[in-house]
Amino acid sequence: MNNTETLLKRYFPWLLSIGILLNIPALWLPIIEPDGALYATIAKRIVLYDDWLNLFANGGEWLDKPHFPFWVAALSYKVLGINAFAYKLPAFIFWLISLLYTYLIARDLFNASVARISVLIYAIALHSTLANFDVRAEPYLSACVIASIWHMLLVYRGKNNWHLVAAAIFTACAIMTKGIFVLVTIGGGWVIFWTVTRQWSQFFNYKWWVFLALSFIFILPELYALYVQFDLHPEKVVFGETNVSGLKFFFWDSQFGRFFNTGPIKGKGDITFFVHTSLWAFLPWSVGLVGGVAYLVRFDKDRDPARWIVYGSALITFVMFSLSRFQLPHYIVMIFPCFAIVTGYFFYQLAQSGKLEKLAITQTVIFYLLGAAVLGLFYLTHMPDALIGASLVAVLMLTVRFIRSENPLQTVLFKGYATAGILYIFLFFFFYPFLLQYQSGSETARLIPDNKQNLPVGSYQSFSTAFEFYAPGEVNLIYDRETLTNFMEDGPCFVYTSAVVGDSLIRSGLDAEIVGTTKNFHVTKLKAGFLNHQKRDALLDTRYLLYVSDTGLD
Repeated sequence: MNNTETLLKRYFPWLLSIGILLNIPALWLPIIEPDGALYATIAKRIVLYDDWLNLFANGGEWLDKPHFPFWVAALSYKVLGINAFAYKLPAFIFWLISLLYTYLIARDLFNASVARISVLIYAIALHSTLANFDVRAEPYLSACVIASIWHMLLVYRGKNNWHLVAAAIFTACAIMTKGIFVLVTIGGGWVIFWTVTRQWSQFFNYKWWVFLALSFIFILPELYALYVQFDLHPEKVVFGETNVSGLKFFFWDSQFGRFFNTGPIKGKGDITFFVHTSLWAFLPWSVGLVGGVAYLVRFDKDRDPARWIVYGSALITFVMFSLSRFQLPHYIVMIFPCFAIVTGYFFYQLAQSGKLEKLAITQTVIFYLLGAAVLGLFYLTHMPDALIGASLVAVLMLTVRFIRSENPLQTVLFKGYATAGILYIFLFFFFYPFLLQYQSGSETARLIPDNKQNLPVGSYQSFSTAFEFYAPGEVNLIYDRETLTNFMEDGPCFVYTSAVVGDSLIRSGLDAEIVGTTKNFHVTKLKAGFLNHQKRDALLDTRYLLYVSDTGLD
């Protein structure tokens, strides 16, 4: 047993435990707008109306994403109640599953040491951890994609045919999470592998056709739901049009329509977007990822073609996303397991050849730079308990300074985890709690008294998906004065609106009490002025929660 294997066996369980623990606090933080709260609200409505086929959001029919994440969240609500923890927990479990399958596929294509390093890298990669806080589709997608690829590997190697069924189930769940394009991510690496090795017969192997057939069978619940909600009702107005086919949207417009910018949802693409996005999203391992890619291209002597199953999946997906006209940073998270394996293999090879010293120095520099940045943010923002937080960061930085490493690999891993410790303690215990006090929707919903939770709730000309989720029952979205009047005619109710609109209503004769006020800022679009405590107030607007005790307007 060499030094690398000894080191990893000793520290892997402890570092992995720390990595998982650093992700857990995100489960108890409020859901952040816009997408996380929107998805949580869609699942909430499923439970409120016990309607598992029709998806609604923003006051109307919703056709943007498939059903699987909403079904899973709704099932969690059934068990744990409708709350943020219940929404985030299933995604966290899927993230844990993705850690397991990252280990398995790295072990089977490389070795156990590469697998351990890869898992440690993936566990604390920045946007992977943020995806456990701002839960959308990515934790589900990452797990299903890497699991599908591993089970396909065992099918390819002639293992028990139950792996074929498992691969199809995970593939179907991935498709029902993000759309049909995930077949490109799951199968792209295999196509490259078979092409490079001239295994043309694999394209006609009956097992892969059975796999595709089973995957199609397993997505029938999704197809049925889309057919019932949309294809059976061509009169429904979706994306401003009638005669909208849910099945066509699912198979084409949802993803490929975005890629070619021909669908109803369009974007503006930048071919370099995911290059610079990956540099911050994969912190603290960004330099290792870049080095890993360069190493594979120029220096890797162990060019096992089977590894194209992983490399090809990441490459094809990255290129596809980069060429797409519709781009968001979190899209790249689905191939983080592949990124982690590429980086883990690079670390392992450098450790074996005794050339890891420069990377160890780089990780040390990243550690101190990020620590300094966090201390600067504590000072700039004047957030609550900033002195306590800054003291914790300073103590951690000093403590790490005196920890001695046995070799450069230990330095790389320890400094990476120390960096994550500083970052996630700052984000989850200080920064996000400070930030979310300006997410007025979730803050205002908490002002509704417990003894009046059964009253109707409306949102008038100020809309917040967080308010929709945290308010009891379903929130009525009200766009015009006539609808507001009709809403209030049935008796006492609550109305969420801006201070300007609320004051105008009261001046016009509305018999309403201001239950409370909250400050609002678009917290996912941070500005330097907002972070600066001296300029923050000028960027905030005020929201009201009104209690309307009388009916109508004078």
